Amino acid sequence: MLKTIAAAMLVSAAAISTAYAQDGGKVTVVTSFSKDVTDPFKASFEAANPGFTLDVQNKSTSSGVKYLDEIKANNQVDLFWASAPDAFDSLKGKSLLAKFAPSVTGLPEKVGSYPVNDPDGFYFGFAASGYGIMWNDRYLEANNLPKPAEWSDLTKPEFHDHVAIAAPSRSGTTHLTIETVLQGEGWDKGWGTLKGIGGNLQQVTERSFGVPDAVNSGQAGIGIVIDFFAFSAQAGGFPVSFVYPSVTTVVPANIGIVANAPNQKGAETFVNYLLSEKGQSVLLEPSIRRLPINPALYANAPEGFPNPFKDPRFQSMITFDADVSKKRTDVVDTLFDQLISFQLDPLKGATKAIYAAEKALAAKDVAEARTLVDEARALISAMPVTADEAASPQIRDAFTGGEQKTARQAELEQQWAAFATKNYAEAQAKAEKALSLVD
Repeated sequence: MLKTIAAAMLVSAAAISTAYAQDGGKVTVVTSFSKDVTDPFKASFEAANPGFTLDVQNKSTSSGVKYLDEIKANNQVDLFWASAPDAFDSLKGKSLLAKFAPSVTGLPEKVGSYPVNDPDGFYFGFAASGYGIMWNDRYLEANNLPKPAEWSDLTKPEFHDHVAIAAPSRSGTTHLTIETVLQGEGWDKGWGTLKGIGGNLQQVTERSFGVPDAVNSGQAGIGIVIDFFAFSAQAGGFPVSFVYPSVTTVVPANIGIVANAPNQKGAETFVNYLLSEKGQSVLLEPSIRRLPINPALYANAPEGFPNPFKDPRFQSMITFDADVSKKRTDVVDTLFDQLISFQLDPLKGATKAIYAAEKALAAKDVAEARTLVDEARALISAMPVTADEAASPQIRDAFTGGEQKTARQAELEQQWAAFATKNYAEAQAKAEKALSLVD
């Protein structure tokens, strides 16, 4: 009799296990987050939800958006998980996300001044993200460099060849940083700041996590990063610091269910897990250190950890306009590449020549030389298109070819590259002439 009961219990356990597996299955997520972020979530989610397996496919934000568009006729992805709200807005506009109502309720409606969730229920904020400047304390001390506090600090001569940034065309978070500067300072002044920083760049990395890696290792002294890169590095024992400049923003990092998801239930389960206290607590693990969207979790945060729901700094940050960003995303990214990333050596050469002339002018002011330096700076900061032109259909429509560039896109890229080449060469010539007048 006992053997019969035991056998029945084993059969029952096996049946339950099989039911879990059938009820769970593979949940496929496309994400821009690195394994340092996704691995702890994968382990925690699978432990909390037996039968489910999280299949993580890593792609940059822009690549992920394009990928989902390409496979929409035969979609095999359940979730899209990334930091950039404008990417989700783009997916929503293309009907590539499914509407959903999470079971988790009571979370804040805004972080800073930005809505946490899509008002129509197509994507949901699970963490907050801010953009700023990270540096290696030992590197700054060894090179006798001051601690930067504002974007404009990174345009100063002492930071020449010490700064790293990821290409916004390859990193959604860097795109948001660039767009934040443009929105906060205005198109012309913002690009002036960005090209001023560009002249001081040591490197432009292909992925966003290449920047904190360079700063952590001391390869570069300063990096333009999303905040959690610095916080997780600090938790890992690296001698780094971080600051939010006065012109920055805080926005939610998001999760959304892909339209026609093959495992709809699995996708819904992961979203609910991510918004639950169990999922939110994973954000505070040392390898992640992102700002939870649940205010209650900050009671468990390490000392000095920012709290966007109480820290007054976050209330004064600019309100990021995702609609403005979405209209000109491809244009802004392409402009950055053609004016900065692909023109780094000419830009740095012109900038270095200006620094040399200005140093000489500080000791001996020569009016003609000063005029030449001003003209050189104006040449560097000049833009080939206005803000209105960047968002106009005439230019935006040129960037609709996906991986296959349109003829108009190729033409614009050539024009902008030629504009930069000409201006930087003329700027360097003027700066060198100015120096010769002073000497």
